[in-house]
Amino acid sequence: MKLTSLSALLVTLFLAACASPTAQPTLPAPAVSTTQGAPTLAPTAAAFPLTITDGLQRTLTFEAPAQRIISLAPSNTEILFALGAGSQLVGRDVLSDFPPEAQDVTDIGDTFIELNTELIISLEPDLVLAAEITPVEQVAQLEQLGVTVFWLANPADFDGLYANLAIVGQLTGRNDEAAALNAVLQERVAAVDAALAAKTNTPTVFYELDASDPSAPWTSGAGTFIDLLIARAGGRNAAAGLQGAFAQISIEELLVQNPDLILLGDAAYGITVESVGQRAGWADLAAVKSGQVYPFDDNLISRPGPRLVDALEELARLLHPDLFD
Repeated sequence: MKLTSLSALLVTLFLAACASPTAQPTLPAPAVSTTQGAPTLAPTAAAFPLTITDGLQRTLTFEAPAQRIISLAPSNTEILFALGAGSQLVGRDVLSDFPPEAQDVTDIGDTFIELNTELIISLEPDLVLAAEITPVEQVAQLEQLGVTVFWLANPADFDGLYANLAIVGQLTGRNDEAAALNAVLQERVAAVDAALAAKTNTPTVFYELDASDPSAPWTSGAGTFIDLLIARAGGRNAAAGLQGAFAQISIEELLVQNPDLILLGDAAYGITVESVGQRAGWADLAAVKSGQVYPFDDNLISRPGPRLVDALEELARLLHPDLFD
């Protein structure tokens, strides 16, 4: 069945937000090298001038903390506000809707098709904070216009998340805030780990991204952040045998996996718990029979920012309610 426009949008957003880092096209030399990797700090990273390497292995030097920032991704916007740097944000992409205060920042529009470079230039940014959702061609376009761009790679695990928060803290002069936030997040993750040490079972979980075709719904396969979070929350991903951040699973295979829980990441798009049992063949699934079908805020899990810890906590409570008050 052909994907609807909603499905196409979900594919674009999810692949950009959650996929593991992959090789990127080469930018015109010498702007960007062809090697992608984790950001690297200079030895004296807390001091300015600050020399730092981004996720596209471009070495940048900042004479002072960025004070006029444009965010090209919801995850970056959430990181900035979590660090107390929301007041330094002068522009954000149209999808940046959290926290609510972000919607008071100038909307630079949809960044998927093309950038509104005229508006971006008019905001006089001293930093454009890009993400893996940002094509490298757009990075080159902005640099050719004299705009400083830092490309923040998606984290592959929680350590990568903490590193990203520290990076943005340094770029914005919010080192102390980043350290404090990381300490709180690490404590919360450790608390989940400690509680789950007493678990006695490992439920199988199906995380639904899109069910425009109920006979072959879309989910997330092995090695993705959703897969990692389900495992960290004490579960087993029903799609662990599949590959890719956006993969289809047949209803036949879903019946074989017979998940104990179904989480509706597409609930925001009108999918209801009641409708799941009305799909052909789905009433035979253990999760439907036991009423273990739940809506899930996909923004928590698809935006690689500090709310990934919220996602872990919520998943752990759903999978092992007896271990959490």
